[in-house]
Amino acid sequence: MNRVVYLVDGFNLYHSLREAERARGRALRWLDLTALCSSLVHALPGRCEVAGIVYFSALARHMEASRPGTVARHLRYLDALQATGVETILSQFKRRQVRCPYCGRVRDRWEEKQTDVGIAVRLMKLAAAGTCDRVLVVSGDTDLVPAISEARSTWTARIGVAFPARRANAQLRAVADWTINLDAGTYARHQFPSVVTGKDGAVIRRPNGW
Repeated sequence: MNRVVYLVDGFNLYHSLREAERARGRALRWLDLTALCSSLVHALPGRCEVAGIVYFSALARHMEASRPGTVARHLRYLDALQATGVETILSQFKRRQVRCPYCGRVRDRWEEKQTDVGIAVRLMKLAAAGTCDRVLVVSGDTDLVPAISEARSTWTARIGVAFPARRANAQLRAVADWTINLDAGTYARHQFPSVVTGKDGAVIRRPNGW
């Protein structure tokens, strides 16, 4: 039985979910990653089982002024993930000032940092430890191309990519052992129930609009 670890690029997936929500006219962000990842086992080469799911993301604290409750809703989702055995790793947003080339106006741009590095580091740790036989990276971010390419060159485990809906690209497809395309239907089929019970028995309710 091949042990599979899933490495999930949280914000790449989040933006895909938001697009799918607008297209389908229903909320999809209350996504049960454990159920979704388990459903993909049959699409992986060989007989496989889930050995771990790691979710990489960041708290968008800079959005609180314009969208109150953003952080609280995300923390509630993290609680639901952890209650179902998902490991969560948080990076951060950093502010960068950019100047408009047309009007010269300077404005702030917030960019998520460290997630692609975090995924790359975990890939190399898995390679060094040899604790799994398959890795499925859930992302369409081409910044991960060098990490996947390097890991494949130094490790016998096979590394695939699951593209979030509307995130498929040729660069990642070229370096992966295999690829899977997710879609809005996949998201819709793997939603948490409205109420999730935490490991400590706490009730975790689906946020409004999610």
